[in-house]
Amino acid sequence: MIRIPRTHSCFVCGVDNPVGLGVDAGSDDGHRVRAKVLFRREHVGFASTVHGGLLATVLDELMVWGCGMATRRLAYCAEMTVRFQRPVTPEMPLIGMGEMTEDRRGRLFLARAELRDEAGVLHAEAHGKFIPIPGNPTPAMLADFIDDPTAWLDKPPEAYTG
Repeated sequence: MIRIPRTHSCFVCGVDNPVGLGVDAGSDDGHRVRAKVLFRREHVGFASTVHGGLLATVLDELMVWGCGMATRRLAYCAEMTVRFQRPVTPEMPLIGMGEMTEDRRGRLFLARAELRDEAGVLHAEAHGKFIPIPGNPTPAMLADFIDDPTAWLDKPPEAYTG
């Protein structure tokens, strides 16, 4: 499994964020990003139902890293559509998947992501448009990563397949 670079402060993947989700994503095929996701009781909106905004946040993260896996570029979400299929309860183990579906000449990335329970039942899915961060990541952005992500960014996706 190829681990996706993690940061100190990110709400989704940050290892030093005490209120964060602590998601650790990776790829087993050099294309799709996968992660186990477990929401806690304090993540509810209505009683016993995880807040949809948190589901959308995780879907966004999975799509960003799906684009990153495919292109080795970091990107920002420009637009996202989420479809909630079934409620998610706290402490329900989920499997998330994200992938880039189209690269429009390096100027716009299209992606999709989903969250399924352990039985494979779909709970939420998203499609999004992502804009690559122009140029190289800023020193401040790179400084928040646990390990130097430039080795990961510089390694082509093909190096992970086969």
